[in-house]
Amino acid sequence: MVTLEDVARDAGVSLATASRVLNGSSRRVGAALRARVESSAARLGYRVDATAQALARGASNVVGLVIQDLTDPYFAAIADGAIRAADRHDMVVTLGTTYRDPQREIALVATLNAQRARAVLIAGSRVVDDAMIRRLRAELDFYRASGGRVAMIGQDLLGIDTVTPLNHDGARKLALALAGQGHRRFAVLAGPPNLYTAIDRAAGFAQGLRELGLPAPIVVNGGFDRDGGYDAAVELVSMDTGATCVFAVNDVMAVGALAAFREQGVDVPGDLSMAGFDDIASLRDLAPALTTVRLPLARMGSLALDLALSPDDVPRRTPVEGEVVLRESVRKLANT
Repeated sequence: MVTLEDVARDAGVSLATASRVLNGSSRRVGAALRARVESSAARLGYRVDATAQALARGASNVVGLVIQDLTDPYFAAIADGAIRAADRHDMVVTLGTTYRDPQREIALVATLNAQRARAVLIAGSRVVDDAMIRRLRAELDFYRASGGRVAMIGQDLLGIDTVTPLNHDGARKLALALAGQGHRRFAVLAGPPNLYTAIDRAAGFAQGLRELGLPAPIVVNGGFDRDGGYDAAVELVSMDTGATCVFAVNDVMAVGALAAFREQGVDVPGDLSMAGFDDIASLRDLAPALTTVRLPLARMGSLALDLALSPDDVPRRTPVEGEVVLRESVRKLANT
């Protein structure tokens, strides 16, 4: 394998000069020397060492994207937006999955710092754990002190640039829209009780009902995934609440709930209407088509990268509104 030393020897320059040319150092090299080094590298078939480039530049062309669940279409769409934005900046995205473990999230940030990633994007909800949030914030501060850039997609809790989906407001607007279809008694498949996204969406939905003078929804907690929605729906059916419409706080929970309702002999929307939140791409194949709150997920990933690569001394918050989309999973009722 051809080494940098081979290139330097062939070009008749020092190893340091060859490194500055080929590894992208900010230190300038004269045009004649640069041409000799590049010619030797091409003739010998030298391959650039990415690690050496990162050391020379002080940072790599890598963006680290830390997400919570690779199998969740919500995060897949955000990753797609971030990757497309990185292409425009001639950068590469490396992906890390936390499996919703806050300690693993902190460890991934530390690893990306050690690898001299140019920027780190973190996507996903925070858990209600002040100690863990402080630890993550300290790790991010350490990374930023070394020149790294950071942006968050989620709650504005870390003192960094943040793309913030307006979960509370979106769920509130959904409640108003569903009531506008004639529904008066609701249930919420609310997700984990210690997850900020789930808390915000359930609270926003309840606020919308209060504004209309309607009863508070029946709340069933469960996992923030397909199986959590399935289990919560089975529990809800056993409760016989009299609800005519169910809101699952994300679409993947709604998909699981729909499967459970089918197995339990509950027709959607004939017996029970159903709504979710996010508008993930896989809903296009769902029957009945799911009413939801649409977030521009790919654009959120792109916005986060743009924030991370455009430094500012003051952390910026970019709010993202959700749009209520009424589909066939919600049946219009006569007002009673």
